[in-house]
Amino acid sequence: MHILIVEDNALVASGIQAGLELHGFTSDTAGSVAQAQAHMTSRQFDACVLDLGLPDGDGISLLRQWRAKGLALPVLILTARSTIEDKVAGFQTGTDDYLTKPFDLQELVLRLRALLRRAGGRTSDLLALGDCQVNMATGEVTRNGVAIDISRREWALLQALLQAHGRVLSAAQLHDSLYGLDQDVGSNTVNVHVHHLRKKLGADVIDTVRGLGFRLGTRYCGGAA
Repeated sequence: MHILIVEDNALVASGIQAGLELHGFTSDTAGSVAQAQAHMTSRQFDACVLDLGLPDGDGISLLRQWRAKGLALPVLILTARSTIEDKVAGFQTGTDDYLTKPFDLQELVLRLRALLRRAGGRTSDLLALGDCQVNMATGEVTRNGVAIDISRREWALLQALLQAHGRVLSAAQLHDSLYGLDQDVGSNTVNVHVHHLRKKLGADVIDTVRGLGFRLGTRYCGGAA
């Protein structure tokens, strides 16, 4: 999953980014309202971790703008503002969760996963794909009870397709789910990862829609265990 981290403290932002990467997330950082707006117009994100005190504006105002435009992106406010008035303002503006600093990275990860689970309309982290079972919380994949070695990029691609519920995702959209803005990779990388996943999980797990992109295999859409 691709997370936007809006945080003006570079040290905090890099720490969150490194921690999320260890848990299988792809992320980009923005240190200001302007940067966050630019990222949102150029890439697709699955969720946002949003600080409130930014150098060129307030996170609440930014969130208000997004919600006014109909943006349904799951947002988790991460801030030092801890009063009940601050929390009420956050939820009334449209945040999905609120976590105060100092915080525990594991709790942040769990809260993000819960937001993504709800956004994906799932009640369980276990998904069945034919003879494969996928644990969305841990990234573990088994086939006929045998653990499958899935790389971080392959896992990110599989997550994106599962979250899409059968919708076609273009190669560019999948690329955004796999790589951050500062990573320069070849144009054929998505095809390579699709090829590897088919070899590991079965040829019919991912369908190619000619001229449009890829989607989860038709027979597997919506398979919660």
